[in-house]
Amino acid sequence: MRAADRPADLRRDLVVSGEVHYFRLAPSEWADRLDAAVRTGVTAIATYVPWLVHELPDRSFDFGERHPHLDLERFLDLCAERGLAVIARPGPFVMAELKNEGLGYSVLRRHPEIRAIGWDGRTRPETIVDYLHPAFLEAADSWFDAVIPILAAQTIDRGGPIVGIQLDNEIGMLPWVTNSPDLSDRTVAELVQSLAAESSPEAVQERYGVGATSFDVTDPATWGPALRSPVEEQVLALHRDLGRFTRDRYARYVQHLRDGVRARGVGEDVPLLVNVHGCWGERATMFPLGISQLFHTWSDGVTLPGTDIYIGDLDLDTLPGLWASTAFLGATCRDDQPYGVLEFEVGSGDYGEALDVTCGPEAAGLKLQLAIAQGSSFVNYYLLAGGRNPELFEPVGDGNDRIAFTGERHGFAAPIPPEGGVAPWFGETAHVTAAMTDAADLLRAARPERPPVTIGFVVDHYMTEYRYPGSTREAEFVAELERFRGSGAREIMTRALVVGGYAPDATVIDGPGAFADLPTHRVLALAATPFLDDDVQAALADWVSRGGRLLLSGPVPQHDMEGLPATALTDALGLEVGVRDESGLHTMTYAATPGRTPFVAPSVTADGPAWRGAEVAVGFAQPLTPRQADADVTPLAHLARSGEPCVVEVPLGAGRVVVAAADLPCLPEIWDALLARLGAAPAIRVASDNRGVVVVPCRTPDGVEVVHVVNVSPWDTAVALERDGRPLTDEPFALARRSGTWLVRRPGELRARVAYRGPRG
Repeated sequence: MRAADRPADLRRDLVVSGEVHYFRLAPSEWADRLDAAVRTGVTAIATYVPWLVHELPDRSFDFGERHPHLDLERFLDLCAERGLAVIARPGPFVMAELKNEGLGYSVLRRHPEIRAIGWDGRTRPETIVDYLHPAFLEAADSWFDAVIPILAAQTIDRGGPIVGIQLDNEIGMLPWVTNSPDLSDRTVAELVQSLAAESSPEAVQERYGVGATSFDVTDPATWGPALRSPVEEQVLALHRDLGRFTRDRYARYVQHLRDGVRARGVGEDVPLLVNVHGCWGERATMFPLGISQLFHTWSDGVTLPGTDIYIGDLDLDTLPGLWASTAFLGATCRDDQPYGVLEFEVGSGDYGEALDVTCGPEAAGLKLQLAIAQGSSFVNYYLLAGGRNPELFEPVGDGNDRIAFTGERHGFAAPIPPEGGVAPWFGETAHVTAAMTDAADLLRAARPERPPVTIGFVVDHYMTEYRYPGSTREAEFVAELERFRGSGAREIMTRALVVGGYAPDATVIDGPGAFADLPTHRVLALAATPFLDDDVQAALADWVSRGGRLLLSGPVPQHDMEGLPATALTDALGLEVGVRDESGLHTMTYAATPGRTPFVAPSVTADGPAWRGAEVAVGFAQPLTPRQADADVTPLAHLARSGEPCVVEVPLGAGRVVVAAADLPCLPEIWDALLARLGAAPAIRVASDNRGVVVVPCRTPDGVEVVHVVNVSPWDTAVALERDGRPLTDEPFALARRSGTWLVRRPGELRARVAYRGPRG
């Protein structure tokens, strides 16, 4: 475990923390809850420090002088007494089911002008504000004037327990989930002026003065009404411009907070953090949207990003979304920039006390091991301890006059219930937590090995947080992106790579410069959508021609991100792309329209069938035809009904491309065959009698191998691992359903040994 003679360091150590809200507990309960937290195995505590809770009706702030449950310093002292580090989360926004999302009532009452105006001039009831409005920043600064000096006095460099401070919370989440961008007059004016500065006023007029619009670049009074209710000819231009502009505004907001925290006494030795939202419907499929919104906020290489993960159980269904989200986050960080999970779901899942959604006791342990295997170095259990929501200091007439909208009890699904004690089902998570902290130095040092395949993360494909409700064109555009981006249709591409043993990482594609330093010896697996900018396509083709190897899975891009024709990639490959043959259902296949389901069969190559297997049903297929009859194009699969190729291999310069213009099923014989044609093979080959085993090889700088093996399936299995043509273990080992283990092999050792086995064996 971490050396006891030095404090925890989020930049160097593996830190597992648990969220405990002091303001939801009586001071007499603090010691008991912290002691319970220690018994669960965590080495740190995280807590929000809410503006709403500490602000009194006269706009002053109370930190325990009048109300003991707000004695923040005493709570921090109790953490320090137990050797628990602290991650403080002082907002300004904190969410946490608090009213106003944790903002003090005073700023909203005194400054209604900070509330954002959205589509068609509407203002939502949620607390959506202009983050950069001077009145909001002034009020936030006043809150920081009160709270940051208290935290600064308790930071690790001054002998206190605080090892990190989070800036705001889930920035951009509320505008996304409500589809309510900030289109207030001052924000729209800033947008138009920035566009004019980047190009020219005439270019902006040409871009937005189209169709039946009132937009006139010379008349600022027209800007807000026109862009709040855009016409169809404008929507995709606005989609791009607004998304990129908002990214920049979020980065400037975080920079303001970062500067404010440092100016108020928090030293550079204390890292600052940003948490990222994005789970939806108990899945992480949408999560990269939050990364797309916020990745500029940690591009300084110093700020540490962390995810908020709420997916319930980890199984074969939720696996690809979680894997891709962590890989994409890691890809946005520098090699020496830690990342982790700032809200790691450990509750029972019964957040409504209806017993309608529950997680098994093994879920948290599986997700924890996978997070560590993928390189996360800090994980915060949320919510570790429940409590009660006290009443506000003045009635607000909202039905309960408490600080939160969850009623009196809060965190009733937490491992430590509101009344105290520890839920019996948490034993499995405590088991794996203790194992992780006991082996913290080794696990932190063992970083994921560079895999043979990297997934392309096209950040603008996830720039879909806003869409004008009245636009059919934009709705269709967004639907195509959501269907095919990231992990591919039905998330099959990432699922196939992960359970196939490839343990892919990711590569950020944010413009044509993304390929300048991309190694050509690894395969780039890119889930294509119909939309990819022409300069990006051209740069991708150039990378392949320099020796790169590309697996393009999905519909071949033929338009740019504004819907204009863009065919640089197909031009380079010499392919004509036909009309997509659709099944009628995106989720496939049992209820697809009879007679419309496309079927794909492997083609016969010079070496025999492209893969072993029968004809398969797919959700879509797209014919691919060489433009030249004598072109060096190898058909690998074809539409059964017409014989037209839909999966082909094409050489390009010194590199090669496999284009799979069909959502092929998750069958190892298919994906292994396609990747083998590009020269890719797993670093560790996995043999088991089920297909739900995930293997992640890691290695320390001094050559110690740590191999994580996680069975996310509902089936017990036997696992045999092979590396460099030799068995990795003396014999196959049993791995129970929904359990994990890790193996260790030190330099000079012939075989790896089991160093940890989960509580299920």
